[in-house]
Amino acid sequence: MSMISNNTADNTALMNRIYRRQRHFYDLTRKYYLLGRDRVIDRLHADGRVRVLEIGCGTGRNLILAAERYPDARLFGIDVSTAMLTSAIDKIDSAGLASRLRVGHGDAAVFDPTRLFGRQTFERIFVSYSLSMIPRWEASLDRAIAMLAPGGELHIVDFGGQRRLPRTFKYLLRRWLALFHVTPRDGLEKFLTDRAIAAGATLTIERPYRDYAQYLKFTKKV
Repeated sequence: MSMISNNTADNTALMNRIYRRQRHFYDLTRKYYLLGRDRVIDRLHADGRVRVLEIGCGTGRNLILAAERYPDARLFGIDVSTAMLTSAIDKIDSAGLASRLRVGHGDAAVFDPTRLFGRQTFERIFVSYSLSMIPRWEASLDRAIAMLAPGGELHIVDFGGQRRLPRTFKYLLRRWLALFHVTPRDGLEKFLTDRAIAAGATLTIERPYRDYAQYLKFTKKV
């Protein structure tokens, strides 16, 4: 049974226990099974002075790549783990990006972007393999949609349904993920489809790598 709760302090403590040591080799190991992260960065198209927010920024790996890809963008990130944020801040400083890349501690379901970053909306928001670790993932998506500027885009990549992969693979993968308090969000497509219909937004859905992953882009109407 997962120990993840709906309490921000509890989740911060849990994530810190999980990542206190893992953060030092996280980026080296995750590239082998967090498939599609760079695809999201490529598709942000955050040219110009676009404001980009990553929810669940971890070590800052994705934000740094995005900052290098889009030199005029202003980037922001939140994470519930202060241990991971320590690594992110160190990496951002080492990359010389502190002037246009800021991170802060926050719970995706309830954080206040104005208090953290002095901004209410963002043109791009992305979530890379974090929803499967966020207990209030539906509330977090509603929060993200509310923070999108008119015409803004929410990009998501996470574990998919593995429907085109062998049953044994799916079973073993999910048993292994559960050890790290990771739960693939099988209801994600329906949830965002309902939200897109209600908001008059556009939703694009892809299931790459034989449905190992799911990629969704929610575009808010202007």
